[in-house]
Amino acid sequence: MNGAGALPPIKILVVDDHGIVREALTILIERQSGMTVVGSVANGADAVSAAQSLKPDLILMDLVLRDMNGLDATRRILMLQPMSRIIVLSACRTTEHVYRALRAGARGYVVKEALGAELVKAITTVMSGERFLSPGITPLFVDHLLSGALTKSPMESLSARERQVLQRIVAGASSADIAAHLCLSRKTVDTYRGRLMTKLGVANRSALIRLAVEHEMMAL
Repeated sequence: MNGAGALPPIKILVVDDHGIVREALTILIERQSGMTVVGSVANGADAVSAAQSLKPDLILMDLVLRDMNGLDATRRILMLQPMSRIIVLSACRTTEHVYRALRAGARGYVVKEALGAELVKAITTVMSGERFLSPGITPLFVDHLLSGALTKSPMESLSARERQVLQRIVAGASSADIAAHLCLSRKTVDTYRGRLMTKLGVANRSALIRLAVEHEMMAL
């Protein structure tokens, strides 16, 4: 229990699509003095709802989520609650992933191969008002930034719905399956596919999938 005058614990929301990861993170955080987990959810849509209802001080956000990916969830949460602090915790470690997470508004980026102590440090650092990047990705990220190599990804021109359709296409779903999953008509799905090809400058479904895989669209 907190003593008189002690600061309340940092309230943390855990967002990850793997139950065992959520449980492990909860155990790690609850062992820390001054930190507590107020919620644990498995997808982006639930993360947005939980952020509004639970009002956590900090959110640990995975990138690979069902329904709404971590980047879209981050954008949505910050649009509704601009003061939210979000740390991306992901197995993805390319400079493009880091860059897009920071552009979306994340205050920190921790790779999942990190030890617990690093995540705890990330939480305290971000809560103090600073940014945190895993030491293993920082040199590569800075090198790319200084060299001007971090150009805008073609995927950034896509809307959230277009990314959802593209993710389903890459996963091998048919137009009928995509329509049923996203509650759209098949004609609308076909329209989205044509729009994707135009935006990304490809001529067929195979080229569309290849481009998406090159930019690791499955992870985003």
